Parts: sequence; structure tokens; C-alpha cells
Amino acid sequence: MAPITHEKRGAHGAASSTHHLGTATAMAVLARGGNAFDAAVAAGFVLQVVEPHLCGPGGEVPAVFVTAADPRPRVLCGQGVAPARATAAALRDDLGLEIVPGTGLLAATVPGAWDGWLTLLRDHGTMTLADVLEPALGYAAGGFPLVPRVPLTIGAVADHFREHWPSSAQTWLPGGAVPSSTHRLPALAATWQRLLAVAAAAGSDRVAQIDAARDAWYRGFVAEEIDAFCRTPVRDESGRDHAGLLTADDMAVWSATYEEALTVDVGGGWSVAKVPAWSQGPVLIQTLQLLRDADLLYTDGVATADTVHRAVEAAKLAFADREAWYGDSAPVPLDELVSRDYAERRRALIGDTASLQLRPGTPGDRDPRLASYATRLPATDAGDATSTAMGTGEPTVDREGVTRGDTVHVDVVDAAGNMVSATPSGGWLQSSPTIPKLGFCLGTRAQMFWLEDGLPSTLTPGRRPRTTLSPSLALFDGEPRLAFGTPGGDQQDQWQLCFWLAHTVGGLDLQAAIDAPTWHSLSFPSSFAPRGWEPGGLVAESRLGTANLDELRRRGHVVTTAGAWSLGRMSAVGRGDGRLLRAAADTRSGVGSAVAF
Repeated sequence: MAPITHEKRGAHGAASSTHHLGTATAMAVLARGGNAFDAAVAAGFVLQVVEPHLCGPGGEVPAVFVTAADPRPRVLCGQGVAPARATAAALRDDLGLEIVPGTGLLAATVPGAWDGWLTLLRDHGTMTLADVLEPALGYAAGGFPLVPRVPLTIGAVADHFREHWPSSAQTWLPGGAVPSSTHRLPALAATWQRLLAVAAAAGSDRVAQIDAARDAWYRGFVAEEIDAFCRTPVRDESGRDHAGLLTADDMAVWSATYEEALTVDVGGGWSVAKVPAWSQGPVLIQTLQLLRDADLLYTDGVATADTVHRAVEAAKLAFADREAWYGDSAPVPLDELVSRDYAERRRALIGDTASLQLRPGTPGDRDPRLASYATRLPATDAGDATSTAMGTGEPTVDREGVTRGDTVHVDVVDAAGNMVSATPSGGWLQSSPTIPKLGFCLGTRAQMFWLEDGLPSTLTPGRRPRTTLSPSLALFDGEPRLAFGTPGGDQQDQWQLCFWLAHTVGGLDLQAAIDAPTWHSLSFPSSFAPRGWEPGGLVAESRLGTANLDELRRRGHVVTTAGAWSLGRMSAVGRGDGRLLRAAADTRSGVGSAVAF
């Protein structure tokens, strides 16, 4: 049993992230007079360095935020799109692939994190690029401590690096050995220094400097190096060598964008704001609508078996709709999917026993369509990442040896009322070879597309993959109150659901809600290669209790006990208790932290 902890409180600022150095960076920026956006951007860059197996400069970042002047939630889309040559036919018919490989170069989309972070800094921050990049640059150039999972991840793919990805071996195997304590990234530091030099040459205006650095990435030397690197075939998890499809032209025409958040009343005075259906974010809203007015109970901070059962069955229905309806390659009937009327019709499907079927709905009386590959796959552990000699398509982290999806997360709120929730990911050291002249690798988010025509998530040039990244904001009576999120691939909105119910139903403070026993379903196709699923599969922390777990098995759930403290890496910040701001963070990994001052 972990020690009892409580949420942190302070009047000036609050931050939470998946790594203590990210949180410390955010708080240092706030203490220097920066706002929540300055702090989040600085932390985001630090996380690219200190959690390199979970995010990197070549990845992406979606964020949901409000400003002190405007309480309406908005979304920053730092998710890059599929290249112009990336068509389903090209991979399926020309290359003979059934799914997009989860490693290598074929799955690269335009790297969106740099423009996403810089756009947020330019429009809503107050500091210069040099100010917010300084901490990350210091760690990259001078060295950073390795969390235990980094050497384990490098060790798992070391032979593959040596044989097939020599640039990754040069970056991550100093002297030919797996690093164990600290590590430096001099090539990445040099890239950032070069970008800062471009910014400085643009003059003294903060905005001009930021725009110059954006241009150098997407229409300058970074794009040129990416284009050149992608022309050489590399080994991916298909077992063959493939060149990439991403070009400098793809980079040049893309930029980060803003859009309105999907903000829906979910009952009890609460509204939840999510990234729209080019992410899986709306599944949390759908699940909460299905659970609206349900008799959910907690006993001593632990959900009852009936509460877990109802939550899991509701999530299955929402994720089935994700499979049939979400994506960026076709129109999504989103308004109906998140409506109360639709949820009331679907709620009748929740019975007393576990469903073993994938049951998407029929919004507007339209027939759902699922990818045939997903429905014919043999049952497998959807939480088990592809960890082979050919690299790891899905990032992984676990102290108890269980492999599962993961990334990073950061939440920040300041005294003025600026609040941001961001879930950076991609560019994992283990999923794509390092570009030697830049010091980072590309993302592999395109593995979330299907190669079957006519689906909302069909691989289509210029479209976004249906990402699992899912930051959250919540409002109470129209006032922004919470920013929260977690790594975890397909589990992100399930672990957020556990946190939400523990806080709003169980009455626990932010930290106690994060610490409450957690669970998730495997009963829908994974977003990551090899895209398997386990009908009826339910993974739960043992702290739910033997009686609850036995009752869930009696109801037909295929329960796997994942240890006492193993599921979720939640972060959260909040406001609304007078002037006090609140923060809480994951206690399971031993790495996350939260601070308020």
C-alpha cells in the first residue's frame, strides 16, 4: 500500500506532469513571471529530453486550453498529417501491407510538436523561445538522469539498433553499451542551438523570432534533413526495408491550427472539453453520457464491482463507436454521438454481464462500418505492445514488467486563470531511426490509419491519424475548473474515466482520485500495430479487492490483475477553491510530480 498523499495547494500557480523535471521546469517558469502557456511549453521541451522513450522533438502535441480572458475551451492541433504520397493503395497494393507498420519510416506524419508548441507560445505566452527552450537545451547538452525505463527500452531494441538502425545505435548506445545513469544528446542540442540562432537573427521582436524558428523547421534545414533521410529504406516491423514517404514539400505546407474544443454537458453541473473526433477524446464524453444518472457507488474510496462493470460496458460502447465513426478522412456525426438522446438509446445495451462483442451504434440510422482487419484478427492482448527485434511500435512503461501504451502529459494553471492540458507524444527513440544530423527521430502516428478504403480513419494524404492522445479540461457551471490527462494509448480515456468518477462520484480530492484503484478494458481493437483485441478483457489493479474482482469474473469479464499500483500516470491541476490552485500527479511510476505554490 502506497502512503496516503494529498493534492498540493497554492495561490500563485500549479503544475503537474509525468516527470518531476518537467514539473520543476514549469514551476520555475511561473516563479520567473511566465504564465501557464510559457510554463507548459518549457515543460514540454524538457519532457522531449528526459522521457525520450515516450515523446520526442519529431512527435506531436494536442492541447486543450482556456485563457484568463476567455473561458471557452479551445484546442491546439499540433498533430501532423499524412504525406502526399501516403495513400492506402500505395501501402496495400504496391507494398503488399495489411496494416501500416508501427516502426520505421512509412508511419511518419508531419512532425507537429515544434510548430504546436511555438504557436501556443507565440499567441498566448509571454516569453521568448530562448527563455522556454533553455532548460531542455541544458539537459540535452549537459546530460540528464535516466529514469529506469529508458535503459530497459534501449536494451530491448539494442540489437536492432546495431544491425539495422546504426544512427540510433550511435545516439543511444555510447561506446556500444546501454547507458545506465545519465545521457547526453549533443546532436539534438546542436539542432536547437541552430534554431535559436535563426530566431536571434530575426531581430529583437519576440513574435518574429518565434516565426523565424518555425520557418527554419518546416521550410528550412530541418525539413531538408528529414526529406533526405526518408529517401533511404530502413527496416520496419514488417521485416522488410522501406523508405519513407514524408518530404520537404509535406513539411512546407503544414502548420499547427486552433479549433473549438468539443465541450459537452455531462451532468451534475459539469461540462467536459475534449479534442474532437480526429482523436479518441470524445469517447470520454460518450462514456459519461452513458453513465449519466447511473447509481454509481464508492466504498472507502474504491469503486464497487457494479460501478466498474457499468463503467467498462459503457466504455466498450463508446470505443466501438470510435472504431466505426471517428477519424479525419470522412465526416463524423459527432453531435449525435455525444448527445443525451443517443446515449439513452445505447444505454439499453448495458446488461448485467460482460459483452464480448464490438457493438457500434447507428447515429442518424446510418449503418456502421468496421475495418475488416480488426474484426477478423484473432483475440490478443491489446495492451501488449509490439516489442520485437524490429523495434517497438507503441511506447511502453511499467515498473512490474507489463507492456502497455504510454506517452507524457503536462497540466498547468496560473493565478490569472490561464489553464492548459497537453499530451505530447511520438518520436519515440525505439520506434524510428535517429536522423543523425538532427539528433531525433520521426513519429509513427500513421500506424493508426487503416489501409481499407472508405473508413473515417483510412490512410489519406493531408489527413490526421485518429490519435489516442486525449488531454482534457472540465468546467463547473461554465467556469474552468480542471485540467487533466494521462499517457496510455487506448487506455488514456479509460484511466481518465477512473479519475473522473473517483473525484466527482467518490468525492476524493485530486490526488486521492489519481491514487484510487484503476482499471481498463481490452475489448476493442488497439490503435497500435498489430492492432489486436481481447473480447471481454479487463485489466484491473488488485486494490479493487478480491470480492470485487471475483464478482466481475462472475459477470463474465476476463479479468487480469495487474498488481496493486500499475495502471495510469494521471496528472491534474485545478482551481475554484477561492484563490487556491490545486495539483496532483501519478504516484505509480515514481517519476511524475505535482507542485503548487
